[in-house]
Amino acid sequence: MASSPGDGMRFETRAVHAGQDPEPAFGAVNVPIYQTSTYAQPEVGKPKRFDYARTGNPTREALETVLASLEGGRHGLCFASGMAAEATLLLTLRPEDHVLLSNDVYGGTYRLLARVLADWGVAYDIVDMTDLAAFGAAVRHETRVVWVETPTNPLLKVIDIAAAAELAHDGGAMCVVDNTFATPYLQRPLELGADVVVHSVTKYLGGHSDLVGGAVVTNDDALAERLAFLQNAVGAVPGPMDCYLALRGVKTLALRMEAHCRGARRIAEFLSQHPRVTTVHFPGVPGHPGFEVAVRQMKDFGGMVSFEVGSRDEAVRVVQRTKLFFLAESLGGVESLIEVPAPMTHASVSDSPLAVPDTLIRLSVGIEHPDDLVADLEQALA
Repeated sequence: MASSPGDGMRFETRAVHAGQDPEPAFGAVNVPIYQTSTYAQPEVGKPKRFDYARTGNPTREALETVLASLEGGRHGLCFASGMAAEATLLLTLRPEDHVLLSNDVYGGTYRLLARVLADWGVAYDIVDMTDLAAFGAAVRHETRVVWVETPTNPLLKVIDIAAAAELAHDGGAMCVVDNTFATPYLQRPLELGADVVVHSVTKYLGGHSDLVGGAVVTNDDALAERLAFLQNAVGAVPGPMDCYLALRGVKTLALRMEAHCRGARRIAEFLSQHPRVTTVHFPGVPGHPGFEVAVRQMKDFGGMVSFEVGSRDEAVRVVQRTKLFFLAESLGGVESLIEVPAPMTHASVSDSPLAVPDTLIRLSVGIEHPDDLVADLEQALA
């Protein structure tokens, strides 16, 4: 499994302390919620630090600092949502630039390229990034971004980040990795050669299903400067309350991810033995095609599990019978969620090459006791 970075402070310590010193005026141990839209200036054109809250906010800055630290990056930028982060990053492209996507990329990412940026002349192609030969052949002279998502949503394919970064760089492209499913506790793409990491902070980083946010982390100084300009110019920034909630969530990320992974392993083992389950998609299941890559680049296999049953009607029946698993979209919270991706989270790609089987069920395994979650699935499948 991948090791922790040796920068003097371990992951759990940085999650609590990076960018989060006690507040100087009163010694508050939590970063205050700076609920302000503007800042008084002592002199004309000479603000103390910030002049306007779209440009900067101390609560947001603390979150950007800790997320950069956890990913091993120099620069972190936060946004109003994961899609706002992706859109701002892709605004660095120009007409006729080309983006290469995996064939199981998040549906919102595909929609952004196919139905928004395509109208501005940005081209894209889709390839199975687990097939390195096909992957390499799909990188074009015009390719500027290779967009990697691993594990993927919802089929949990595992893409070799180091190999992807090498193929991208050989073609003169930037390697972007969506690290939402793994989080920096399990996987740090920048250490494996990626140029940029993106997150939906809404998910595991926040961890409590009570905020929407996004983030970008990079070591590229020039790119970070451009992104900071776009962050301010476009204005899709998070509010201080959401940043405060995300800071609170990040403090327990390591503890929560251990529980998510423990529960997911137990559930995947149970599903693998169940007669009504035809296929289990989980990188930790023996025989999963991405198992060896996952062992090499991840600390553990994550908290997401997908599985298939015999028919669409059966999938719908199962998700409507669970009691502990709430029928809901999204993922990464302390509570367990269940859904049928085809008509729910992935309805927007139903008529695209990214369409998923309507027999597929996706689980976001929470931090409840694994035995209780298994019992809930057992009665739902009965």
